[in-house]
Amino acid sequence: MALLPVSPLDVKVRVLAWLNLFGNLLIIATGGAVRLTGSGLGCPTWPLCTADSLVNTPEMGIHGVIEFGNRTLSAVLGILAVLLVLATLRIASLRVLAVVVLVGVVLQGVVGGITVLTGLNSWIVGFHYLASTALVAVTTAIVLRSSREPGTRVRFLPRWMAALNVVAIVLLVAVIAIGVVTTGSGPHSGDPAALRNGLAWDVLAHVHAYVGYALVAVLIVLLVGAGRLGDRRYLVSVIAVAGIVAVQIAVGILQANTGLPPLLVGIHMVLAGVAAALTVVLADATRRPAVAG
Repeated sequence: MALLPVSPLDVKVRVLAWLNLFGNLLIIATGGAVRLTGSGLGCPTWPLCTADSLVNTPEMGIHGVIEFGNRTLSAVLGILAVLLVLATLRIASLRVLAVVVLVGVVLQGVVGGITVLTGLNSWIVGFHYLASTALVAVTTAIVLRSSREPGTRVRFLPRWMAALNVVAIVLLVAVIAIGVVTTGSGPHSGDPAALRNGLAWDVLAHVHAYVGYALVAVLIVLLVGAGRLGDRRYLVSVIAVAGIVAVQIAVGILQANTGLPPLLVGIHMVLAGVAAALTVVLADATRRPAVAG
C-alpha cells in the first residue's frame, strides 16, 4: 500500500481532525462539570454505571446523568479516533499521530475507570486531565498538518528566538501541570468523600502564578522579536498565546479572590486546553516551507 502525503483538499481528513480536536476540548469541559458538580461518583462503578446497569438510572439523579454523559462522550471520541485512523492509513504524515489519538482515547477510558475505582484519587484525576490536554495538543498538530501543502519546512527564527520559543512552551506546560496539582489540593474533589492530595493550596497557587508571570515576560520578548521579524503567521501565533495566557491570569486572579466558584474553575480548565492547542500552533509557526532552488 503506497503512502501518500496529506493534501489540504482532503476534506474528510480535515473534518475528522477538527472533530477530534473539538471533542477532546469538549470532554475537558464535561469532565470539569463532573468534578465541579460533585458528580465524580455519579456512576459508582466501572465499566458499568452501577453494579447491574450500563447506564444511569433515575434514582441516581442529576449526578448520574452528568457522569454517564461524560462516559458517553468518551465512546464518541473513540469512534471519531477510529474514523481518523481509517482516513489517514495512506497518509504518511498523519497516520502515526492518528494512532496516538486512538490509543490515548482508549487509555483515557481505562484511567477514567481507575479514577472511579480509587474513589477519585486526586493524582489520578490530575493525570486524567493532563492526558486530555495532551490529546488536544496532538489533535491540533493533526489539524495543522492536514491543512497545508506537503513539503519540507525549515526553521526561520533567529537562534535566540527559537530558544526562547522553547522556553515559552516549557513554561506553559509547567503552568498547566502546577495548576492541576493546585486544583488537587483545593475544594473541588468531585465528591464530598474524596481525599485531596494534602499539599498547601495557597503555596501552590502562588507558585502557579509566579510561573505564569515568567511566561508572560517571555511572551512579551517574543512579541517584540516577532514584530521586528515581520512574519505575520508567527506574530499572530505569539499574539494568540499571549492573549489566552492574559485571559487565564485574569480568570485565575478572579477565582482566587472569589472563593473558587465552580464556573470560573471550569472556564480555567477549558482555557488551559485551548492554551495547549495554541502552543502547538506557536511551535508549528516557527517553520515555513523551504524555498525551492
